[in-house]
Amino acid sequence: MTALPHFELPDQTLHLPGADLRYQTHWIDIAGADALFATLRDGIAWERHRIKLFGREIEAPRLSCWIGDPEAVYTYSRMRHEPRPWPAALRPLRERLRAETGTDFNGVLANLYRDGHDSMGWHADDERELGKRPLIASVSLGVSRRFLIRHREQTSRRLSIDLAPGSLLLMGGDTQQNYRHALPKTARATGMRINLTFRRLIKDAIPRESGEPGGCMTWSP
Repeated sequence: MTALPHFELPDQTLHLPGADLRYQTHWIDIAGADALFATLRDGIAWERHRIKLFGREIEAPRLSCWIGDPEAVYTYSRMRHEPRPWPAALRPLRERLRAETGTDFNGVLANLYRDGHDSMGWHADDERELGKRPLIASVSLGVSRRFLIRHREQTSRRLSIDLAPGSLLLMGGDTQQNYRHALPKTARATGMRINLTFRRLIKDAIPRESGEPGGCMTWSP
């Protein structure tokens, strides 16, 4: 197997054809990242979400919480999730991301990886509610974990990167259309990690109360 190109914590644009990836190591300083991790670890109402995989419902190998504005009902892995209110600790991050990216994120998926056995399988953030070319802002807290990206068809186009605590990874443009990403299990002894993926759900594409998708798929910055 061809070795994955690996990036050792620089602030840079990560170059993959057909993707728009920007990585900033110390988007939150170390002390701030540690304090925010402790606040969210103890303050979020973590749940064990169920996901559909190959026609079967299974428990996700991590803890999660979908947070957002009241209308930001999100359907992923064919499961409908009502948003929990924004905790005070996340509001400054939302405002900072809005100022820096020009995107008014109205929801964030928080994932808690309790140890190296918790993981995220290969997927793309390409749900209808996110629009055609979504911007995903991924903030990492806690221990560093290996993050993998590979092209949907040309699998030689891939990379791995250790996402450092306090780092910000922006995935925009055609990234979700062309690539999938994963956070694999690790046999190394490792501590807890929290990942916050800020998203903007498009109003006309948010599912109706019946749970059926409604409206057209459009992209708004």
